[in-house]
Amino acid sequence: MGIFTKAAVSALMACTVAGGALAQESEFLASEWEYGPRDVIEGEVPVWNTAKQKITAGEDLVGVTIDATDPRTYCAAANAGYDFTWVEMQHQATSWESVARMFASCPDAEAAHGIRLAYTDEREAQHALDSGAMVIVYPTIDSADEAREAVSWVKFPPVGRHSQGGGQRWGMYEDVEGGYRATLNDNIVVIAMIETMEGVEEVYDIAEVEGLDALMIASGDLGNFSGYAEGTPEYESIVDRVFDAATSNGLQVCGPLRWRAEREGFTCFQAGNEMSLIRRGAEAEAEATARAE
Repeated sequence: MGIFTKAAVSALMACTVAGGALAQESEFLASEWEYGPRDVIEGEVPVWNTAKQKITAGEDLVGVTIDATDPRTYCAAANAGYDFTWVEMQHQATSWESVARMFASCPDAEAAHGIRLAYTDEREAQHALDSGAMVIVYPTIDSADEAREAVSWVKFPPVGRHSQGGGQRWGMYEDVEGGYRATLNDNIVVIAMIETMEGVEEVYDIAEVEGLDALMIASGDLGNFSGYAEGTPEYESIVDRVFDAATSNGLQVCGPLRWRAEREGFTCFQAGNEMSLIRRGAEAEAEATARAE
């Protein structure tokens, strides 16, 4: 290598080092970054999730609880007339592999695919949406900060921190109007469960969190955490507080399905699981086909 070439290389290296140092020293603030137009839809965003359509309109939204992991059982329940499925990931030992298999077995089920997660966590939310969930129920929400975190994990930027990732959802929703990536934030349903006394205390702040669709009054655990039975003045005062917080902030109020006939103002509900459906179906069939005495 000649002297001239060596000098040119040395000068180039010096410029590169200086440029790198300059780039490192220049200030970059994420808070000042202006989000780009790549995934922005001009005008009204299409709402194709039927569960979102119903809950936004204040129509009754009923979810069937899924404890089993058999895809045939899941698909039978998902096509039995319910609005969404409530795959139980909080109190059952169901694996994410089982969830993905069930959703993939009937991707176009009548009911929107839904899950109750165990807690507010990036991994839990990512697995749920990667599998194809469009309704997310979060238990034991105790504060507005926890509610904001819950929402952030299931919303794409710039609204939340949900990673684009992979998963079978891209095939399940590849043909939705507006495209899945650009419309998810306006189609995902997020329900926060109020169960603890901390959640009851903070419920008005929780209800103000943007991105929530409904508050669910956990009828059983409300008694578990309060020490009072349903129907007592103490229990009912808690129900009234959560109900008022939700409705005052334009959120729907959820409860057990039996409350649809017992209480006014509730519009979304958790129905029983597939085992209870089989039992009730068998009882109805036996009654309908009984021999006349």
